[in-house]
Amino acid sequence: MLKRFFPDLYVDSIYDIPYDMLQKKQIKGLIFDIDNTLVPFDVKMGDEKLTFHFQRLADAGFVICLVSNNSKERVHIFNQNLGVEAIHKAKKPLTKNFKKAMKIMGTTPITTAIIGDQVFTDVWGGNRIGIMSILVRPVVERDEWITKIKRGLEKKILKIYLQKSTKEKKNE
Repeated sequence: MLKRFFPDLYVDSIYDIPYDMLQKKQIKGLIFDIDNTLVPFDVKMGDEKLTFHFQRLADAGFVICLVSNNSKERVHIFNQNLGVEAIHKAKKPLTKNFKKAMKIMGTTPITTAIIGDQVFTDVWGGNRIGIMSILVRPVVERDEWITKIKRGLEKKILKIYLQKSTKEKKNE
């Protein structure tokens, strides 16, 4: 039951993702959440480090699409420096806009990964449609009020996930 909320991979930040491993798994499309995955929710645009990172990913052959539950204005302003495909008001964890992102990127569930900071939107949404889910620690501790409400339950799920993954590693 809880497994639907478990990510395939859990890392500290987008900069810690083993992108070479993703390429070996034939992942070509990367769906990124914005708020508290790439930047704090109250920061309008990414910095040069993020822009450079996205450029390196594109140079490595990845296609990127931002998929955010936030407003059109927020996503548009954030995406100005990045210039990647973007979907706003995505209503994650519903799968409709994950499918739309894959269509835009020319990928399938097998060749796509979702990268986000929330269990109940990014991970669960990705798992529902069968794409690889990568959970990152939130960029900052502060959240919008609606997200704060979910973080307590997320912490409990992550504790169980980490206990299970530690146990599995010991058994290998």
